[in-house]
Amino acid sequence: MSWNNQPSPAPARPRWARKRIAIPAAAALLLVGVGIGSAEGDDTKSASADKPTPKVTVTVTAKPAHIKDAAEPAPTVTVTKTVTAKPKPKPKATESDEAPAGTAVFKVWGTAPAGADITYGSDSENLDGSGLPMTKTLKTQDDALYYHISAQLQGGGDIRCSVTIDGQTKTGHARGEYNICSAQLNGDFSGGWD
Repeated sequence: MSWNNQPSPAPARPRWARKRIAIPAAAALLLVGVGIGSAEGDDTKSASADKPTPKVTVTVTAKPAHIKDAAEPAPTVTVTKTVTAKPKPKPKATESDEAPAGTAVFKVWGTAPAGADITYGSDSENLDGSGLPMTKTLKTQDDALYYHISAQLQGGGDIRCSVTIDGQTKTGHARGEYNICSAQLNGDFSGGWD
């Protein structure tokens, strides 16, 4: 026991007690930083989803201050462009999809070693076709609801078919045994074909 009236020094905190405060504080700061970073990332994603913009990254390597005679490296520039894919063009029946005004053109082509049963026409008229390649033309009727073509493989093969009216073409495809290739253009209320 000490006879002088000075208070005894406070005992030093053990190291493990400091860690009890430092570790949870560091974890809280980390979670706050992650939350802020993810919130900022969402804004940039929605802006870039609307309109693709080029991304430019510039990297410059600086020389250390204590080296004066070293040659300066050239900056590195990386440009990333984001482009939207163009839609695929509609497959064309043949070289010429043209149909004279007021007519419907029906075509079947490909390979059918055992033949194909072909029918074509409108909602009020069905006609038989034969042989590959086949091209038939009919005058269009004002009261017709649709024009169609159908070709069923007899055995195996790979065929395509199309019907064209006023620059509008519908195509079909069949491959294998006894499969059916079909295409149809429907009349719309404005007098066109769809």
